Amino acid sequence: MDEVRNPFAPGAGTPPPELAGRTDVLDLTYTALLRIQAGRSIQQPVLVGLRGVGKTVLLVEMQKMASDQGFIVVDMEACEEQSLPELLAPKLREAFLQLSLVEAAKEKVKRGIGVLKAFVGGFGITMGEVSITYDPTVGIADSGQIEADLPALFIELGEAAAAASRPVAIFVDELQVLKSDEFSALIMAVHKINQRRLPIVFIGAGLPQVLALAGNSKSYSERLFLFSEIGALKEEDAAAAVVNPAKAEGVEFEPDAIAELLRITQRYPYYLQQWAHDAWNVASGETITWSDVIEAHDISTAALDASFFRVRYDRCRPAEKKYMRALAELGPGHRRSADIADVLGTKADKIAPMRANLIKKAMIYAPSLGDVCFTVPLFDQFMKRIIPDIKSLL
Repeated sequence: MDEVRNPFAPGAGTPPPELAGRTDVLDLTYTALLRIQAGRSIQQPVLVGLRGVGKTVLLVEMQKMASDQGFIVVDMEACEEQSLPELLAPKLREAFLQLSLVEAAKEKVKRGIGVLKAFVGGFGITMGEVSITYDPTVGIADSGQIEADLPALFIELGEAAAAASRPVAIFVDELQVLKSDEFSALIMAVHKINQRRLPIVFIGAGLPQVLALAGNSKSYSERLFLFSEIGALKEEDAAAAVVNPAKAEGVEFEPDAIAELLRITQRYPYYLQQWAHDAWNVASGETITWSDVIEAHDISTAALDASFFRVRYDRCRPAEKKYMRALAELGPGHRRSADIADVLGTKADKIAPMRANLIKKAMIYAPSLGDVCFTVPLFDQFMKRIIPDIKSLL
């Protein structure tokens, strides 16, 4: 079929042609934005889910929503290479500069930028060719202690936003990458702006270990945030995500083709887009059949192996790959650490360092004490494809 007309969009963070099954979480966010505009307190929205469920796509949609409502949007993705202060400083500078365009906020902004310069100095941050021309505000957010400085900086931003009557929406993806002190500081900063009802909304997203990270940081975090668990789509929503975009192009999926797509992808949005995209390309007519989906299987699997799966696998050491292959041997879902040790013919305490490293690399997470699970759906199948015989590792 004509590949130019193919509506499906596999890719990390790529918006699908139809954002099916996520109305509830979008509605919750919209309500939160309106409450912030009205000067009311909220629980800050945080999306939690495995890879490939569409968290980043939802964040992009929420950013558009916030922008349409007149918010200044600050967005960033946490990464291992940069600290939270390094990520925040240039983004918050942009926000202050946008607020400075409002005459009524100029004095608050001037003070806020001075505090930002003090914050930057306190952490020894370099911002490339970007400079802050204001003098630092001495004694505020300049200690170099993130749990003290970040809340003070957020308060300055919130007061400038209030003076300008321009709310600010701060979006942070990949929250699980943050160090524990950074996450704790972020919680404290959000808590402070909530207490003062300042016009800032924080919206985050991350893997399931975010829940443990939040719980370990501050006891009040579960009351501060509204955690929305994003998972596989319901059957009717998964079918709509495939059927409706094709129908808009005058193309139909046979019922058996839909059933096979939902089965093989387990209704995860990323995989649905990949398989539907490839089934479209192999189809010869205006109806996509069960046979087309089957024919697309090897193409889709190869595409996912080469990009979505392999890029994560290659970050791991041989011993960690051995651990993951043992986890895969036990099948999908949550598995006991002791059972993984049994597969490897060792004791659980001997492989504990590998477990810790894989959690740090966000390859696995611990849903409960003693259990682990892959953060990427279907990763167990990939591990069996790339290492067919586990005996070769033992």
